[in-house]
Amino acid sequence: MSSNADLIQDTNHWGGGSRPMGARYGKLMMWFFLLSDALTFSGFLTAYGLMRFKYESTWPIAENVFTHFPGLEGDQPLLYVALMTFILIMSSVTMVLAVNAGEKMKRGAVTNWMLWTIVGGLIFVGSQAWEWYHFIMGDTGAVETTRQEILHVYNADGERLSFSQIVHGMEEGHASNHGEIFSKTEVLASLKANGALYLKEPGKAGRTFTHAESVAYLEAGDVVQGANMIHNEYGRKQFANFFFFITGFHGFHVFSGVVINFVIFYNVLLGTYERRGHYRMVEKVGLYWHFVDLVWVFVFTFFYLV
Repeated sequence: MSSNADLIQDTNHWGGGSRPMGARYGKLMMWFFLLSDALTFSGFLTAYGLMRFKYESTWPIAENVFTHFPGLEGDQPLLYVALMTFILIMSSVTMVLAVNAGEKMKRGAVTNWMLWTIVGGLIFVGSQAWEWYHFIMGDTGAVETTRQEILHVYNADGERLSFSQIVHGMEEGHASNHGEIFSKTEVLASLKANGALYLKEPGKAGRTFTHAESVAYLEAGDVVQGANMIHNEYGRKQFANFFFFITGFHGFHVFSGVVINFVIFYNVLLGTYERRGHYRMVEKVGLYWHFVDLVWVFVFTFFYLV
């Protein structure tokens, strides 16, 4: 026959008195959240992969798109993205050191490593915003046909030219448009005047058109500068759609992580966890931060390397 104590124990079992798999409830709920978030990102990246496979021949090549680096002239393919990735990974290292310091009840060390983690996150978010800005502003410009296909301008040497170089000439023009807006009339007149220029599709297997075909395509179509959800000078608009959505969704996670880290950092300064006798909140937010870093590794691989 069960005693009253047994009944109370059973009731407490459902009230959260036991630890499933020996894990604390707060930590377990964080794992559940991260699992659901991982499935969400997996769905986005899978959709991106399917779309890229569908338009593989004309899909933009990342090393031809992300070529800017602050303070440096010329093309620096993926260099800035690699630096962003390194900074985010190092912020994960500083978070590990913060968690380790918390387990040893070293308040000063936790404060320092949490601060470095926050700085790393802010640099990454700022770098992502800078990359978005240059992606939106565009680089060389392109021709968009009536079928919404993107074509780039090349010369007889096989060099891709910017509208600035086409309109102002190779000596006075710049390899990038630098925010200068060019009309269809200007580009068309310059294209007609130079018989060595032609249009070519982006991607590894893009089609090449004769000068006469190129002129006809531009006469019927329009010029595009920059990228948004409707037009994309780099190639397929689906590339821009996925880029904005996935990197924006991840950037939101990083920014949220920075905010949460700051709250935890502030509580560390106040001595909240010191009075509690543990730094478990630092460990929980550390799980989230490591997840955000890991997701970026996959985003970086899918968008920039593959």
